[in-house]
Amino acid sequence: MKYTATLLFTLVFTITACAPNSDSSVSSNPSYPNSPNPDPSAQNEYAPQPSDSSLTRDNAFLDSKELLTLESFPLQFTLHLAGSLPTPCNQIRVAVNIPDAENNLFVDVYSVSNPDRICAQVIAPFDVSIPLGSFPPGKYLLWVNGEMIVEFQS
Repeated sequence: MKYTATLLFTLVFTITACAPNSDSSVSSNPSYPNSPNPDPSAQNEYAPQPSDSSLTRDNAFLDSKELLTLESFPLQFTLHLAGSLPTPCNQIRVAVNIPDAENNLFVDVYSVSNPDRICAQVIAPFDVSIPLGSFPPGKYLLWVNGEMIVEFQS
């Protein structure tokens, strides 16, 4: 009898230890459970800043644009950009919009600089990776500065 009670206690303890935590967070994106990045700008360190309104907007010259797919579940996507800025004083900005109704993902790449700052007139290279996160299942078109880059499946 004592052996049965010990076995029963051990079994119950083991089952409850393997149960999911009731305090675990629930995804805010019901169409794709456990989506780690429903807001693309959440991890984009090059996203437009509120202070940009006092700066001058300029071009960013893109030499390469590549979509990287990370092997994870759900699939994670990263946009790799390389190019140059007009001067070393310019700062890169990458504005990533959420996909529209037709699953078009628009990204705007540009630079900003302080108009009152004197700067050497030489180009400055950049090489950045922008995490785009995951998307609900479907086909998407990635557009960078108005140019269609790639069609991808999520």
